[in-house]
Amino acid sequence: MADVPFAAMAWDGDDYQARFDRLAATGADVHGEATFVRAYEPASVLDAGCGTGRVSIELARHGIEVVGADADASMLDTARRLGTDVTWVQVDLTALDLGRTFDIVVMAGNVPLFTPPGTEALLVAGVARHVAPDGVLIAGFSLDRGYGIEDYDAHATAAGLTLAERFAAWDRTPWQAGGDYAVSVHRR
Repeated sequence: MADVPFAAMAWDGDDYQARFDRLAATGADVHGEATFVRAYEPASVLDAGCGTGRVSIELARHGIEVVGADADASMLDTARRLGTDVTWVQVDLTALDLGRTFDIVVMAGNVPLFTPPGTEALLVAGVARHVAPDGVLIAGFSLDRGYGIEDYDAHATAAGLTLAERFAAWDRTPWQAGGDYAVSVHRR
């Protein structure tokens, strides 16, 4: 596994998680990404850029084997405390090499936008290496922050993946060109 060579941002995992806890307490569904992933019926998932583990923990709760990977120690400290049934790995996703593949690799929560500018192709290649034959890479992120869908698709293609479907949100709202958010599913 690669060392974590940069600190893109200073995070406070407990503070970040508290935001989702407050939303959940109001009755808001904070598991849309996990519901989306579960629809593909995976046995194994790599949650790349897992943060505090919200998606990983929900997937594991449904009997899916999950590995959560993130570069930020504070986020992973929170994840480890909340999700003892998940394997957590601190690693730079641009150099990710876990030595195995998964049915699904998911990047939820704008992961490509938190990698240093100019390393997006390395990020996609790093996570794509972990997509099993006939597996999928699922990524959802805002398109109005300097990394667009055309670049992402080109990076996925270069990593040996083909676009299978795209949505405007995790609830499977149909995609329309020009939208400001996309959930893309690329297949090996």
